[in-house]
Amino acid sequence: MPKRGKKYQESLKLIDKQKLYDPEEAIELVQKTAKAKFDETVELSVKLGVDPRHADQQVRGAVVLPHGTGKTRKVLVFAKGEKAKEAENAGADYVGAEEYINKIQNENWFDFDVVVATPDMMGMVGRLGRILGPKGLMPNPKSGTVTFDVAKAVKDIKAGKVEYRVDKTSIVHVPIGKVSFGSEKLLENFKTIMEAIIKAKPAAAKGRYLRSVTVSSTMGPGIKINSQKLMD
Repeated sequence: MPKRGKKYQESLKLIDKQKLYDPEEAIELVQKTAKAKFDETVELSVKLGVDPRHADQQVRGAVVLPHGTGKTRKVLVFAKGEKAKEAENAGADYVGAEEYINKIQNENWFDFDVVVATPDMMGMVGRLGRILGPKGLMPNPKSGTVTFDVAKAVKDIKAGKVEYRVDKTSIVHVPIGKVSFGSEKLLENFKTIMEAIIKAKPAAAKGRYLRSVTVSSTMGPGIKINSQKLMD
């Protein structure tokens, strides 16, 4: 493992590795251990008792964080006609059809964070599956990014909607805000996303669902949360 810097080592001293913290304590600590010169993002990592290789144990969805993520996200919308106008009026950064598909395929263009598409465009957008899929950018009805209500989708994303999905290692990674938000806002965002993940528990999941819950800042060490309390 690479040797960590002095600030990281200092931060590490503030954490009891053996302890499972209450969410309130963990959020306080995350702010104390964030020592970078920039406003670090607070990340939540949740290890789930699911086997993501099985379709009936997939966990994914989207939720609007009450205080957003602190990052303005660029939205690309695939739509035509009236729906394209609605997306533009709602504040989408890019709206179009074939021209953006070509731009992504031919120019390796990725100046966007979220992709929304109307259902009638999915045949065309499907051609980008191999490019957008691995980056987690493919529109999906489950996360509300394949919809005719493009205006609501764009407004929600701009307001701080985050998508969560379990990866190959059964972990969900999601940002819950910036260190500068302060404890109260971070805690509200944390509770909102945790409720959504707990609600999304697949019926096929066996044994303990929340295996571990960790919060960390961009450059700081992970702080473990008592996950049992969250399920009560």
